[in-house]
Amino acid sequence: MNGKTYLVRTYGCQMNVHDSERLSGLLEQAGYTAAAEGADADVVVLNTCAVRENADNRLYGNLGHLRPVKDAHPGMQIAVGGCLAQKDRGEIVRRAPWVDVVFGTHNVGSLPVLLERARHNAEAQVEIVESLEVFPSTLPAKRDSAHSGWVSISVGCNNTCTFCIVPALRGKEKDRRPGEVLAEVQALVDQGVLEVTLLGQNVNAYGVEFRERGAFADLLRAAGAIEGLERIRFTSPHPREFTDDVIEAMAATPAVCHQLHMPLQSGSDDVLRRMRRGYRRDRYLGIIDRVRAAMPDAAITTDIIVGFPGETEQDFADTLDVVRQARFASAFTFQYSKRPGTPAAELPDQLPKDVVQERYLRLTALQDEISWAENTAQIGRRVELLVAAGEGSKDAARGRLSGRARDGRLVHFTAADGVRPGDVVAAVVTAAKPHFLVADGPLVSHRRTRAGDASEAGTRPTTPGVSLGMPQIGVPAPLPAAVSACS
Repeated sequence: MNGKTYLVRTYGCQMNVHDSERLSGLLEQAGYTAAAEGADADVVVLNTCAVRENADNRLYGNLGHLRPVKDAHPGMQIAVGGCLAQKDRGEIVRRAPWVDVVFGTHNVGSLPVLLERARHNAEAQVEIVESLEVFPSTLPAKRDSAHSGWVSISVGCNNTCTFCIVPALRGKEKDRRPGEVLAEVQALVDQGVLEVTLLGQNVNAYGVEFRERGAFADLLRAAGAIEGLERIRFTSPHPREFTDDVIEAMAATPAVCHQLHMPLQSGSDDVLRRMRRGYRRDRYLGIIDRVRAAMPDAAITTDIIVGFPGETEQDFADTLDVVRQARFASAFTFQYSKRPGTPAAELPDQLPKDVVQERYLRLTALQDEISWAENTAQIGRRVELLVAAGEGSKDAARGRLSGRARDGRLVHFTAADGVRPGDVVAAVVTAAKPHFLVADGPLVSHRRTRAGDASEAGTRPTTPGVSLGMPQIGVPAPLPAAVSACS
């Protein structure tokens, strides 16, 4: 053991959160230990995002705050990884010469070696590679949650959305073999995990690399056959590749939650064309209709961008119309921000900030109204909740705990003796707000779980790295015998 401590700070999407679990696992394998809450760490890793306009300012602001901390602690190291590191490369060290290591999205596994090299050579190490060296899932991981785990099924993206910089930073799509994905899921379930979320930049395009149609639906069914796995979620699919076999697998596989996050981005066909999204509003609404026909209780959420270059008032009205028709349970809404390196940044007719802001406020007001109405319809419903930690900032003051229903809705419920994060409870919804539900009243039931035992003991699952190596084009490896009938 080297006796040094570490802290990983994560910015951005679920893929970054999962990468941070790998970074923590790598550092612990190299002999580092997690720094105590509030303590200064010997190594601080910033795992960055490049999607939003203020990502650069946020990174350099945080690095500025770390400089006097490092000056006061000789030997402290600072590392920057993730999408912004892949984009800015040596510029980071030029602007913040107190940074010791810069690594990209394709060489996460290099971090411990780069830290040691920077320490030995007494100079910054910048290592950015252009393609994936090892699939992230070959790396050890220290999981954040005792009851829920991320499982990456692919990395990279083959789409060319004009507003998105991710394909340039994450590369072309690389798919894991189904047997490797299922082995990782099994490893988590063996440690008490009840819920997994399958991750991909375009999760339902899974199988494109080994040319197997229907691979994602098969994977859902196969994962659902793993004993002890109670909930399966996935994010994020793309409407262009979304097929009916996925809807059928969701409806027919009890473990798959009736929750779908389906990014819309815009309700205007003209804007969707300029975004290069590959679908139009009628196709999108058709998917929503078919999902609800198969699963009437499904909660559907989305992403929407307001103020894309050239968006007219009629284009925006089309978006509001789709929102009214789709009746999303909730939506992540964004004001368009120009990202250097994306085609949209060079488009004419960039909209004034005040126009974008005014439209954004109209959209969020409409979606809040719909979300509140949809949540109000849940009052009186019995919900099964997987108890979480830290989901409700006011829980302690109000004598409540929080959990997620199977459809993904957040529910704050009356605390009861012996209920722990990771346990499963049933409660009856008594009130609703736009962004959460309330269940004030006695619990209908409480089931203690191994995940709850782990939470109480302060332990978290670890995975040593589950893979047979990088996937190759060709016939996929067979599924494990217990689930091969589902393929």
